[in-house]
Amino acid sequence: MTDRPLLLGVRHHGPGSARSVRAALEAHRPAVVLVEGPPEADDIVSLAADPAMSPPVALLAHAVNDSGRSAFWPLAAFSPEWVAIRWALDHDVPVRFVDLPAAHSLAPRDEAAPGAADAPAPESEGAPAADADGAEEPAGNDTAADPADPADHRLRRDPLAALAAAAGHDDPERWWEDVVEHRAGGDDPVAPFAAVEEAMTELRAAGPATGDDRDLVREAHMRLRLREAVKEFGAGSVAVVCGAWHVPALRERRTVAADRALLRGLPKVRTEITWVPWTHRRLGRAHGYGAGIESPGWYGHLYSAADRPVARWMTKVAGLLRDEGVPISSAHVIEAVRLAETLAAMRGRPLAGLGETIDAVRAVMCDGADVPLDLVVDRLVVGDVLGEVPDSAPAVPLQRDLTAQQRRLRLKPEAEERALDLDLRKDNDAARSRLLYRLRLLGVPWATPAGGTSTGTFRESWRLAWEPELAVRVAESGIWGTTVESAAAARARADADAADSLAALTTLAELCLLAGLGEALPTVMGALADRAALDTDVAGLAAALPALVRSARYGDVRSTGTEELTRVAHGLAERVCVGLPAACTGLDDDGAAAMRHHVESTHAAIALLDEDGLRDRWRGTLRRLARRDTVPAVLRGRAARFLLDEGVLAEDEADRLIGLELSPAVPPARAAGWIEGFLAGGGLLLVHDERLLGLIDAWLAAVPADSFTDVLPLLRRSFGSFEPGVRRSVGELVRRSPGAETGGSATAPTPGFGDRTDPERADAALPVLRLLLGPEFPGHDAARAVPPATEHPSPADDPIGAPA
Repeated sequence: MTDRPLLLGVRHHGPGSARSVRAALEAHRPAVVLVEGPPEADDIVSLAADPAMSPPVALLAHAVNDSGRSAFWPLAAFSPEWVAIRWALDHDVPVRFVDLPAAHSLAPRDEAAPGAADAPAPESEGAPAADADGAEEPAGNDTAADPADPADHRLRRDPLAALAAAAGHDDPERWWEDVVEHRAGGDDPVAPFAAVEEAMTELRAAGPATGDDRDLVREAHMRLRLREAVKEFGAGSVAVVCGAWHVPALRERRTVAADRALLRGLPKVRTEITWVPWTHRRLGRAHGYGAGIESPGWYGHLYSAADRPVARWMTKVAGLLRDEGVPISSAHVIEAVRLAETLAAMRGRPLAGLGETIDAVRAVMCDGADVPLDLVVDRLVVGDVLGEVPDSAPAVPLQRDLTAQQRRLRLKPEAEERALDLDLRKDNDAARSRLLYRLRLLGVPWATPAGGTSTGTFRESWRLAWEPELAVRVAESGIWGTTVESAAAARARADADAADSLAALTTLAELCLLAGLGEALPTVMGALADRAALDTDVAGLAAALPALVRSARYGDVRSTGTEELTRVAHGLAERVCVGLPAACTGLDDDGAAAMRHHVESTHAAIALLDEDGLRDRWRGTLRRLARRDTVPAVLRGRAARFLLDEGVLAEDEADRLIGLELSPAVPPARAAGWIEGFLAGGGLLLVHDERLLGLIDAWLAAVPADSFTDVLPLLRRSFGSFEPGVRRSVGELVRRSPGAETGGSATAPTPGFGDRTDPERADAALPVLRLLLGPEFPGHDAARAVPPATEHPSPADDPIGAPA
């Protein structure tokens, strides 16, 4: 081998290949190491030796003028390429990348250009290339082939399957584990590479040749870089680490002119490249990576475990299950190891592999259950290990500012999803909230709002999970500014100019307030005012109102000015009050359901504005909705319920309205729709208002049999939304009603409940409520003093303690 380059054909992300590469490099001590990868990374490869660099990491290349056109080259600790890079850096040996430059692979395809037919290009313009198995598709992978692919493509995409089939195995993954990953070291460290090269040579010879294979272009560039290294260092001093599929092509004798002809005329773009953190989970096939593996966590363990890998693995599994509350003892570990080794012997395998360990864990530690086993697979077999890159790695200014803020606010990016609760009264938490909202404005979804139980305006809940692709999003957002704040403000202004709906503008205004982007708010508010003045769609106005009111109501929590927001919100609310009755006329079922949502959100928004004149106008609008026959029944019922809850619907008027809607002259389906709208606010009203329950019960008992099946779905939807306790209480009241035994219905009050509101009994609770709720409760000054205990009436005289 001293008169030829040392070609080490590997399987990407294979721990067995990684160990063999290290052994071969130690034995031959080359003067230069060539690695499959983009040559633009030659200037930053030295960062791999930085103590702050921790795999898994990836090389990220992107077009300068189109950051969305990008590609990743992931490397884990057990990747042969990473091992080769670290060996070279540790021994002061030059490292060079020899694959096709990213400047060509990321360029848009130009069919008219010479050589364009052979030029590799991303799968779709603007989409990640390598991560989607596009421009930089690693070789020697075991991705499942598509039966619709031509024969040469199937062979190219899955050469291991062909080798496994030739060896009589139906599982390429298991075959590769047996012959490579579990192979003990031999006397000649180069022997396995020679065997793989011979096998790949036969496979390539058996496959049909194609003139448009992009590999031809990549391999031509590899040969040119190899010739340069041989001329500089000598053939015997050069080592090449690349996908096993490419090794025969690098041995092939081709003229320099022929290789240069393949590269002539390739499209080219200006690119930037850097290191970014990666995760074990992103190495998996499930995420679309062409050279993905099913078990990165398991492979990492095989590479790091110097001896007794199965026993050490079972110990990890036992620790995980113990942390999750599963009772696991050392006896479980011993028995699981024995079972895994026994299964391997029965199956004729040199060492217990992943299949045997999974079977042993399921049987011994999980008692045959799949739920704890799924946890083991997710946490250990795949894993969420997140790599780190040093601060000295090249990055766009926006990324540097984001990194500095993450460090200052103690928001470390983590691959595993975690919850974050913020108290906006604290300066650090308020700054965290602003950062997360600014990133959402930039389209970097590192955090998503999580629904919480707290209704306070000073609390926020988030779910955080950092994905490697977010580095691309940050790079894309670099066109908006050099800091997160300036970039978010510029993006907000651009979005305001491009917004096509009033709701989009109000949402954008709310985000600007939440993100603390005061400099962008005037632009957004100007666009919002212009759009609101011209918009005549009542549904659009109603959809835009809630976000605007929330911003105006709660902006003071973040010390932001809201006067302009309040003014615009009042204008929108006024226009909704005027136009809503006409907009609700003649709607079909789908339109009525959508408009009901708008009515509910508008009602809540106007309540937050807390302006008496506006609330009075809104109540007038609700009265018109409740009484207009052309309005769908569900909307009339909803409006009536709002009026009843507001206390502006007198009891006699409510009785008359309910009686009219549930009279025998009203079609059952229409009456059921009214009940659905009326009861949508909750069924507790039926528990405390015996009159209403009696009316609905009487109406339901009078529904004709041929119409009952038509109204039943509406009734089930209405009553099914009640809390279980409310449903039980309503059922108990109906059971105890005077007409229950005879199957009839009656409106007489049930024992234990009054038929009307008793103001005297209600007033008896006011002093305690005023004392509890404080000065904001109406009439507080008139009832500060609580009568002394000696003056309390006896239970027999006390209207609160008296029997109902």
